[in-house]
Amino acid sequence: MITLTDRAAGAIRSAMNAATTSMAGLRVTALAGGCSGFQYQMGLVQSAEPGDLLCESDGLAIFSDPESAERLAGTTIDYVESLEGAGFSFNNPQAKSTCACGKSFC
Repeated sequence: MITLTDRAAGAIRSAMNAATTSMAGLRVTALAGGCSGFQYQMGLVQSAEPGDLLCESDGLAIFSDPESAERLAGTTIDYVESLEGAGFSFNNPQAKSTCACGKSFC
């Protein structure tokens, strides 16, 4: 299960409201790549893909393929604003290590 903080849920809701088409929810995946082995990828989607698993956090649908769902189980996604900029951060208890930018993990 993936959990969204209140800030992340608010940012996602804002993006969904600004979209020109109706969005079903957020798709989160863990793809091979990045400097640590896997990288996080997320985006709004209009519908689930065949075989997707669904979880819900703060009333928002979150879709993942089965492999990604296994790698992301227990992850909390936050939205952070700082002097360096704003963006989503991932706290994945399954990650053995992460890169300095926090966008990839092993």
